[in-house]
Amino acid sequence: MSMKSMMIGEAYVGEGVDAAHLNLMLGPRDGPVGQAFANALAAPRMGYIPFMAVVRPNVPATPATLFVSKGDLRGPVHEKLVWGPAQLGVARGITEALVEGDLPAEAEHNWVAIAAVWVSWDAADADAVYSNNHQATRMAVRRALSTASERETLARFASHPLNSYYQPKD
Repeated sequence: MSMKSMMIGEAYVGEGVDAAHLNLMLGPRDGPVGQAFANALAAPRMGYIPFMAVVRPNVPATPATLFVSKGDLRGPVHEKLVWGPAQLGVARGITEALVEGDLPAEAEHNWVAIAAVWVSWDAADADAVYSNNHQATRMAVRRALSTASERETLARFASHPLNSYYQPKD
């Protein structure tokens, strides 16, 4: 399988405040994703603390995965949802992708992943946050590795964009 130095995937899963929106970068440790991984891990800032995703304590997600919150951490409930179910969903999704063969064997020791994850400040359902982030991670991995053209889908939706926050009237 021929791989690029950076693969990018995105997924949105769920509804309302417990939905997951995930942006994923995958690539070799010695490429641009590896450099971004090292830079982000070495430079935390107030409210934005990148951390390694783990399947269990002392069992890191594989390939090594940096969890980056897209929003600042706000209070104990939000922090618990980010550090708990959201990161665990990402860790499971990445690790399953490796174990089940979505990721090539070389990814186990030679790649890294960066997951930029949105957890709403109003999120409340830990089980939904976990499930949505797990599913979003699996979907983002598949999209990052896909070589299929999306031009037909883009052509169908480019003139009628929408998202859950805004739907143009034109």
